[in-house]
Amino acid sequence: MGGIQWRRLPREYPKWQSGYSYFRDWKRSGTWRRIHDTLRAQMRRRAGRHKHPTGGCLDSQSVKTTAVPGKRGFDKAKLIKGRKRHLLVDTLGLLMAVVVTPASVQDRDGARLLLSRLGGACKKLRLIWVDGGYRGQLLDWVDRHFRFHLRVVLRPEEQKGFAVLPRRWVVERTFAWLNHHRRLSKDYEVQEATSETMVYIVMIRLMLRRLAHG
Repeated sequence: MGGIQWRRLPREYPKWQSGYSYFRDWKRSGTWRRIHDTLRAQMRRRAGRHKHPTGGCLDSQSVKTTAVPGKRGFDKAKLIKGRKRHLLVDTLGLLMAVVVTPASVQDRDGARLLLSRLGGACKKLRLIWVDGGYRGQLLDWVDRHFRFHLRVVLRPEEQKGFAVLPRRWVVERTFAWLNHHRRLSKDYEVQEATSETMVYIVMIRLMLRRLAHG
């Protein structure tokens, strides 16, 4: 996952056209996500959990883009020009869903888009922890349209400096896992859907390594 171009794949790999063809077809058919969800279920069973999570944590991460074409925006809060990854993870930090948008998209709007795309693997979800940026009309919208609820976790007013906040640290750790892969150090992709697929592939790699060494 070094961020290299398809045409620069090492010689020991198949021709780049074949590799890209499988990647593209599996992206369009949803195969990458089905592989990911199957492995997540195995990880959860190994941890003594039901394969369908009941709780999760939602947050976003803004990352810079490169010179390749594609949609992008400016995150005024983080002062980053690029894209924003909206992640929903379970209480183990395993990915449940991801949506990539221009960085200018507000967290609340990105959350609406992500929650609207949740599939059957999230059918038992009942509670999602979020930070203060998700307050407002989003809370009421979720209560009206879903069986789960959003619970806001705020930093104590008297708190100064960095502090590990209950529940919210889980998704922050997942962002750190993603940052260990050079392909995700920036957003190198033209299409947002390809960026989302790369996140699933990185999580597939992470889970395969843990299952193999477990």
